[in-house]
Order: sequence, then structure tokens, then C-alpha cells
Amino acid sequence: MNPYILTTERLGLRRWNDSDIEPFSKMNQDAEVMKYFPKTLNEKESFAMMQRIRLHFDKYNFGLFAVENRLTKNFIGYTGFLIPAFESFFTPCIEIGWRYKQEVWGNGFAAEAANACLKYGFEDLKFDKIVSFTSCLNINSEKLMRRIGMTYVTEFEHPNIEKENILCPHVLYQIYVTNLLIR
Repeated sequence: MNPYILTTERLGLRRWNDSDIEPFSKMNQDAEVMKYFPKTLNEKESFAMMQRIRLHFDKYNFGLFAVENRLTKNFIGYTGFLIPAFESFFTPCIEIGWRYKQEVWGNGFAAEAANACLKYGFEDLKFDKIVSFTSCLNINSEKLMRRIGMTYVTEFEHPNIEKENILCPHVLYQIYVTNLLIR
């Protein structure tokens, strides 16, 4: 039985398994991976996040996919969609997001998975627009947004991060279904 909802040449994107909690937790404890988030997450916090992701899938029939390397079958991170739980001028919306283990950075996995998700989001889920945002300091994530065809909209202060925190200023990007069709 195929466990994947989406596949690319190298990746399988699927719902979360209990076996994902250990590598997910280790990834969330890596200070470099979590550099542009307010803090690292311990195992309990990672488990709670995984449960929220599972509930999001149950409620909306989409979410952040666990991503594994199809060759090794190892969990390497996540990419997918969620509905942000905060209020801002651009919410409600569909966000595409990602996070990967540091040891797989630089292999193009995030772009490969994100492009597959955009196609799935627009063609199968019938989204009209997808946004992404990150700390203004997270240049690599912003480069990925541009690489997958997203365009810059504006900067905003993330309402869940204290204004004094250097991570509070965020950039907002978006892509419309028509952008994907002409790529």
C-alpha cells in the first residue's frame, strides 16, 4: 500500500506516523533549524505540535505533510499547508510552510516538496491563493519563496511574537493559481 499522498522524484509526502515523533523532536531541538522561531521545542512540545498537525488534517483534509526521502525512507522534515491561527490583515488564508533537518539542507528538497504542494493545492484542493511568511532575517526561506514563484507583498509584525523581539518583523509572499498556470 502506498503511504504517500504526493510523490516527487526523491520525496514522499504523507500524513504523520507515530515513528515521526523522534526525528521531528530532534529537528525541533536543533538551534540552527529553529533560529528564526522564538524558541526550540522540547519533545513534549513537538508531540503537541504533531497532534495539532494531525487534527488540522482531520478538520480540513490538508495540512503539513511529513516528508521522507523515498530512497532511505527517513523522515527529513515537513512541507504543506495550514490555516494560521492568528489574526492579521491577510487572514484567513492558506499558508505553505516547511521545516527540514539541517543535514539535508542544500539538496533542493524544500523546493521540490513545495512545488509539488503548490501544484496539489491549486489543482486538487482548488485553492485560489497561497501565502507564506517568515522572519525578515530568514533570507534562505525568503529565497525559497521566490524560487517557487511567490511574489513579495509586504512586511508585517507577527502578532504572536513580542514587538521587541528581532524575529517579530516578517515578510509576506503570495502566489495565485494563475501564476502557477503560466510558469
